[in-house]
Amino acid sequence: MSGMGGATGMGLGEGLGAATAVTAPPPVLTEPRTHGIGVSLPSTDSLPKAQGTFPYAADLWAEGLLWAAVLRSPHPHARIVTIDTSAAAAMPGVRAVVTHEDVPGSAAHGRGIADRPVFASGIVRHHGEPIAAVAADHPDTARLAAAAIAVEYEVLEPVTDPEQAFAAEPLHPDGNLIRHIPLRFGDPEATGEVVVEGLYRIGRQDPAPIGAEAGLAVPRPDGGVEIYTASTDPHADRDQAAACFGLDPERVKVVVTGVPGSMGDREDAGIQLSLGLLALRTGHPVKLAATREESFLSHPHRHPTLLRYRHHADAEGKLVKVEAQILMDAGAYADSSSDALAAAVAFACGPYVVPHAFVEGWAVRTNNPPSGHVRGEGAMQVCAAYEGQMDKLAAQLGIDPAELRMRNVMATGDLLPTGQTVTCPAPVAELLRAVRDFPLPALPKDDPEDGWLLPGGPDGAGDPGAVRRGVGYGVGMVHMLGAEGADEVSTATVKVSGSVATVICAAVETGQGFTTLARQIVQEVLGLEEVYVAPVDTDQPPSGPACHGRHTWVSGGAVERAARMVRTQLLQPLAAQFGMSTELLQITDGKITSYDGVLSTTVAEALDGKELWATAQCRPHPTEPLDDTGQGDAFVGMAFCAVRAVVDVDVELGSVRVVEMALAQDVGRILNPAQARARIEAGVTQGVGAALTENLRTPGGQVRWPDLTGYALPTALDAPDIRIVKLVEERDVVAPFGAKAISAVPVVTSPAAIASAVRAATGRPVNRLPIRPQTAAVV
Repeated sequence: MSGMGGATGMGLGEGLGAATAVTAPPPVLTEPRTHGIGVSLPSTDSLPKAQGTFPYAADLWAEGLLWAAVLRSPHPHARIVTIDTSAAAAMPGVRAVVTHEDVPGSAAHGRGIADRPVFASGIVRHHGEPIAAVAADHPDTARLAAAAIAVEYEVLEPVTDPEQAFAAEPLHPDGNLIRHIPLRFGDPEATGEVVVEGLYRIGRQDPAPIGAEAGLAVPRPDGGVEIYTASTDPHADRDQAAACFGLDPERVKVVVTGVPGSMGDREDAGIQLSLGLLALRTGHPVKLAATREESFLSHPHRHPTLLRYRHHADAEGKLVKVEAQILMDAGAYADSSSDALAAAVAFACGPYVVPHAFVEGWAVRTNNPPSGHVRGEGAMQVCAAYEGQMDKLAAQLGIDPAELRMRNVMATGDLLPTGQTVTCPAPVAELLRAVRDFPLPALPKDDPEDGWLLPGGPDGAGDPGAVRRGVGYGVGMVHMLGAEGADEVSTATVKVSGSVATVICAAVETGQGFTTLARQIVQEVLGLEEVYVAPVDTDQPPSGPACHGRHTWVSGGAVERAARMVRTQLLQPLAAQFGMSTELLQITDGKITSYDGVLSTTVAEALDGKELWATAQCRPHPTEPLDDTGQGDAFVGMAFCAVRAVVDVDVELGSVRVVEMALAQDVGRILNPAQARARIEAGVTQGVGAALTENLRTPGGQVRWPDLTGYALPTALDAPDIRIVKLVEERDVVAPFGAKAISAVPVVTSPAAIASAVRAATGRPVNRLPIRPQTAAVV
């Protein structure tokens, strides 16, 4: 059966019979040393995390501790008529009840646009919006008191369809339109000999962090407050909290506790604000550990997106023009929707050369749950759509889908539709060729013991004869660091005393490996094996949020510069003493030696009891906002990835099993081989979830099944064989060490590849993610 993508779908007993299973040769990664750049140095916190002894925010305790609970709206849209807290306040053990009337400073907060109230005042705009918070002696008492708060609502009709948001009554004083980007590039009259159209829908993916949100607020004697939480951007959280508390930022301190993983989320300050207000009101430490249901209701999700596309190509398959409309559902508040829309519009054509592009992008408010940062935001949604279009073109022209892509891939020196020149390494053709030429996995044998390999598992109701195999491709890209004029800067201090180095940097370790990387950088520059990375708090200079690979580039660059400054301080006196330059000296394993062997001493001896330290900043070259036609040099750098997916589909039941994901990625330089592989595998698995299972349903604006039973995350049994075929180490000269972000681009590309493979197996359009059984079934 020929699939829409041009790749071949086949029964498991036919075709590709001679294919043999292979193991992807690992990238050539030599590890001659035990520390420094290029070594698979393990994380210092990996063992306590595995043992369950690592201190997270939910584990914190303080003398005189009170417990908090938050009352949330059961309605997605309503007018608050009255709030009566008297019954809750009168309950034994209750110490405080706060509502919007008790917020002494700014009543709203938010990333970029402060449009999200601390507590709803007058209008409720989404299901789960905070109404009030309670502090009590016991967590059960706090929850009972929150439930005892009497709120009279006038229920309003929710706006849940983003297409209706344009004509609907304003849901917010700022209106329903958050941003509109009309990108114009090339000749609007250009046409191609072949035209294909498509409508695509991307669902709402939840970041589903390993540990739900939690925090502890402790009042200070000076009238300020300290907040202990798993923040990924502590300085931004501090500034928002201070504004809401009516305090100077210096009187609010955010201390970062252990972060149990982050997918670009954990940027909602709501819990911190409730805790801080209660701690200031009661004079006691106050703790809150959200339930999984509260976590689903409170934090931002991936933007659901509606995409309409029209691709023009010539008879040889060369792209002529791309027309697109992208509508992003921001939910009730703006959050990072402006940034996500910019990425979606800029990358709407993918890593392909397109001489003419016309894209309209909108982000609108609705009464759905808020959307925000989730790994690969914007880029993931458009990748699924433009790759669907490439499959349609391949089928229309009768060209192999990989070959069609190969005829159009971009390279260094090409232009984005925003007019920006791609100056970073862009080995897209090399990546696609690597996965295309990688041997396909063997077909399952006709053996009952292999039944579990079929979609649905060994007890599935499907007929093995109804299973078809499909092969599909996805090619994607992401931007690194902030965009559109964001001031990307990070500060780091490196101290050396004896044979120990200390790194002080407010870059939060969210699981991306920055703490390990910082140790490796100092080991590389100073030749010291023992490196300690200090905990993060807002007494340190800011380093920005932990997203878009920022900390590898910006914070890693700051650590490197500070370490090199210390190196110079250490070596200059010795170099002057022996009449040579510092470049002729090297530090290895705590020993300083000269090129000719005349000088040989230890770092401790050279220090002679002194402590050396240096502070440095890293600030990449500036970017600029997109103008009124979507033009501008908006991005610092980009990373690319190609994935070939192999799937088995039961075409009667519509069940899908991902057999293998073969991946080639542009990584710049590998800094920690084991960590790089783990990040890639995690990204691919998250992409599998977005493609097949993860969709937070919100009928009528109500979050349905807000738990990990109703929301289906992929498990270890759902993870496919992941073959890292090739990691291209073509260093980006403007990035510290030449390294690129690793985690996001596999998430962006994998869902598109899986959808492409299902098209090939079934011949169905597959224009919705996640892929539903009725989509994959052939009726």
